[in-house]
Amino acid sequence: MEGRKVPSVVFKTRVRDESVGGPNPFRWQDVRSDDLFQGKRVVVFSLPGAFTPTCSNEQCPAFERLYDDFKDLGIDEVYCLSVNDAFVMYQWGKSLNLNKVKLIPDGSGHFTRRMGMLIDKDHVGFGHRSWRYAMVVKDGVVEKWFEEPGINDAGENGDPYGESSPENVLAYLRS
Repeated sequence: MEGRKVPSVVFKTRVRDESVGGPNPFRWQDVRSDDLFQGKRVVVFSLPGAFTPTCSNEQCPAFERLYDDFKDLGIDEVYCLSVNDAFVMYQWGKSLNLNKVKLIPDGSGHFTRRMGMLIDKDHVGFGHRSWRYAMVVKDGVVEKWFEEPGINDAGENGDPYGESSPENVLAYLRS
């Protein structure tokens, strides 16, 4: 993966817009992956799903907690990507009290599929989701790749978490 350009896709997001009015003042906004990655050095971590145990209890909170360490090492932004829609990602971010990590909804899985990380988690009723990974992206190109071992569709070896931890990414950035 290292040296590979990340896919150019459009993420369907929701943004707060007071001009909308009412109890749900949000509007749709297309966000291009090129706008998120070009001219920047960012960390992206991807996980199987919002509101799932490891993602909610460990991985996402750890990246949030260590966000300032990433910034101190020259990272422009930290993004969490999941094959969930914008509504789910928004509520998940609220439930985790995220203020620093930016959530990217890859609801249709286009980015994840083109990264080669789309897996089938039908064995637990999830449908298509992302395999757990992290990457450092510099100007739209994968600089460093961290993938959990054993990618598969059958749920073999559970749901590993370690390679894509923020501690591993930080160790790389400090080296």
